[in-house]
Amino acid sequence: MTLSSPFTACLSLLLLAGCAVAPSAPATAPAYLAGPAYTVYAAGDIADCRQRGWQYTGAALTAELIDGELADKPEAAVLSLGDHTYPVGLAAEFRDCYAPTWGRFKERTYPTPGNHEYYGSKAASGYFDYFGRPDYYSFTLGSWHVISLNSHLPAARLDEQLAWLKDDLARHPARCTLAYWHAPLYSSGGHRAPKTMQPAWQALHAAGAELVLSGHDHDYERFAPQDASGNVDQARGLRQFVIGTGGAFLTPFFYFMPHSEVRDNSSHGVLRLRLHEAGYSWQYLAVPDDGTVARPAPDSGAAPCH
Repeated sequence: MTLSSPFTACLSLLLLAGCAVAPSAPATAPAYLAGPAYTVYAAGDIADCRQRGWQYTGAALTAELIDGELADKPEAAVLSLGDHTYPVGLAAEFRDCYAPTWGRFKERTYPTPGNHEYYGSKAASGYFDYFGRPDYYSFTLGSWHVISLNSHLPAARLDEQLAWLKDDLARHPARCTLAYWHAPLYSSGGHRAPKTMQPAWQALHAAGAELVLSGHDHDYERFAPQDASGNVDQARGLRQFVIGTGGAFLTPFFYFMPHSEVRDNSSHGVLRLRLHEAGYSWQYLAVPDDGTVARPAPDSGAAPCH
């Protein structure tokens, strides 16, 4: 395959940081983006006040970005993708670091726990006491079925979660389905992606789900639609986004995975999804450089539901 600009320029940067290439916007919106849509903002790996006060953290910057977006979107939701606080997810961290930042839109937030929530308490009590959500649950946004799963359960509880997931998918045969959890099945970041959630991916793939969102690695990455074995499946595969850019320190890419289409670790930011009845669009929103002028979006696109 012949590579041309901007791909050629991207190659020289991959070993240092990763590079993003945004698809060209279509001249007219496709039919699957017609009609009303629910807007979702998503990121994980958020509030870290160990080095500075909450006002000066990456979480404060991404919270300001989301807050501005939410002002005229009363129906919009926030998906928080785990590792809400650092270092160990204690109640004090939620109170003093998360609450002043992302806590301002807590009533719109649908969370999932990460590994750091369990470091201070084996029961992740800081997280569960703050949000009051179960380990896994589902809800509806417009015509979309949305599922929050826990990627850090012990083996027996993972089996329970999988049984629940299969039943939930059978009871909610929506055309468009989105699932999210903390540790991604595919990632080019510093964490070797565990296979813990591979059975869940298989169940979602069998049910025709569209999207999986995760965090864990402190970067942004988008993959081509894949099955649970890492094979590209444009017809029925799940497109996975890693959005570990909610505010914690950013980290480099180490393991360039097959079918990784976009990588960026140059900015904190959030993924904005527009969930339509028959499809969806996405755009990565980077925190402005100086607080006033937004950076160009490193990634955007759209696709129909299966």
